[in-house]
Order: sequence, then structure tokens, then C-alpha cells
Amino acid sequence: MTRILIADDSPQVRSVLRHLVEQDASWEVCAEAIDGQQAVQRTRESHPDLVVLDFQMPVMDGLQAAREIVKVAPAIPVLLCSAHLSAILIGEARRIGIMGAVPKSNASSIVNGIRALLRHESFFCQPA
Repeated sequence: MTRILIADDSPQVRSVLRHLVEQDASWEVCAEAIDGQQAVQRTRESHPDLVVLDFQMPVMDGLQAAREIVKVAPAIPVLLCSAHLSAILIGEARRIGIMGAVPKSNASSIVNGIRALLRHESFFCQPA
């Protein structure tokens, strides 16, 4: 079973992401986080196979959290989800070791991103 951690400050978005993940019988949500700091902590505790991070979160944003996750667990791929995907954000994500970035508004991109990262491939959507 592939274990996925979801980090987003919105309960509604976490619920949608959980539903997307649970559509694949071989995936499960092993933990959820409401901010970047909690995402780092839960990554250390639950040892997921993949982390899906929101970009804009309180306490610590997705990029800051990803920097920490890449330091403590470099083998765990990170997929950044953003309502405001931009070329600048994608460039910064790549520089810090994030393997993929997708718009929050596109469910198929999120699922395709998860699949790609689990195959050890990068997956970056072009910003609108």
C-alpha cells in the first residue's frame, strides 16, 4: 500500500484530496497536516511514500516545509499543489528538490502527478 501525506490548511481541500487518493485501491492517506510545520512533523512520524503539499499555508508555507522534508527525508517525493501556480513558483520548487507542481483546481493533474512521482518521474504543469 502506498502511503500519502496530505497537507493543506483547508479541511474541504484535504477532504477532496483524500477522496482523490482513495480512488486508487493501492493508495492510502497515512496522515494529514493543517500547516507546513505540521507536515514536516507528520512526515517524520508517519514515513509516507509521498507528500502532497499546499503552497499557501499558515506557520510555514509549502516551500519552507518542502525544504525541511527534503532535508530529513530526501527519498520522499513532494508534490506541490497551488491555486496560484506560476513559472516563478515552479522554478523555486525545482531548486529546492520538489518533484512536481500542479494546480489545485485540476483533479486529474493531481492524480497524474502522484502517479508520476511514484514512478520517480518529475511532473510539473505549465502555469495558466
